[in-house]
Amino acid sequence: MKDVSSMTERELKDTVNNYRKEISQHEKSLKGVFKELKLHKTNIDELKEKRNELNAKVRELAKEAREEKTQRDDINKKIADLKSRRNEVAGERNKVVKDINDLKKKRDQYNEQSKGSLETLSKAYAEDLDKFLNADIPLKHEQDLFEKLNELEKRLEAAKAANHFHNQVINIYENTRDIGDEERDVSKEIKQLAEKSQQHHLNMIELYKQVDEIRKEADKFHSQIKETYQVIAPTREKIDPLKTKISNLRDELSIYLDRLNDIQTHKDEQKKSDQHVAAKEKFEKTGKLSLDELRVLMDKGDIKL
Repeated sequence: MKDVSSMTERELKDTVNNYRKEISQHEKSLKGVFKELKLHKTNIDELKEKRNELNAKVRELAKEAREEKTQRDDINKKIADLKSRRNEVAGERNKVVKDINDLKKKRDQYNEQSKGSLETLSKAYAEDLDKFLNADIPLKHEQDLFEKLNELEKRLEAAKAANHFHNQVINIYENTRDIGDEERDVSKEIKQLAEKSQQHHLNMIELYKQVDEIRKEADKFHSQIKETYQVIAPTREKIDPLKTKISNLRDELSIYLDRLNDIQTHKDEQKKSDQHVAAKEKFEKTGKLSLDELRVLMDKGDIKL
């Protein structure tokens, strides 16, 4: 910076104009920077709006997916409980089947021994017993009949035992008929619930698939926002240096303006002094004054009203 005290008024004015021109150029550059940033900001705001809309949709769909998962898991828990019950029923059924098979085996063994129905054997035994007790038969025949009665008695006892086990089988069938019904009902309910669970699972998968697709699109907008910030970073970095430069130039300009102001003030004072001398000489010579000349003399105290 030059020594302002040694500069002429012309030099000062030229310097002031140069400073003002330079300041104007920097201000224009600063406006250009702000204009460019405003355009980028508009673009960023649009990208943010799209990204935020997509992220809101992601949150909404993710919530729906979690609800589908909760419903699926609740149903699966019910299915697990039903399967546990079905296993218990199956265990009961298997025990019943084993008991029935054991009874049938015993029944069949006694049927094999009886070789006839209880009714048939009872009738035959009654007839032979009556004959043995009341008929007049030869001794040999009586001996044979006695042996036959003993055999029939054994067969009759076997038939009674067979009937006993058969009745037990029937009773078990009657008493455990509900086991099979319950097992079928539980299996049917498990199947129905499994279909519902599968549907909730598929809904969840589809929703999460949509979430992934929308999130990818949102991430694209987010990446564009980051890229835009990277692009405008060098432009934004121009702001502070320009502001600093303008501020420094204004500070320097003020020094020249102050010097010009001092010069102008000195000139104004010199002009007033010259006007005062001229007005005073005129008044002393002619006794006449214009309004401006009168005001000058009054300001200096030469004339009082």
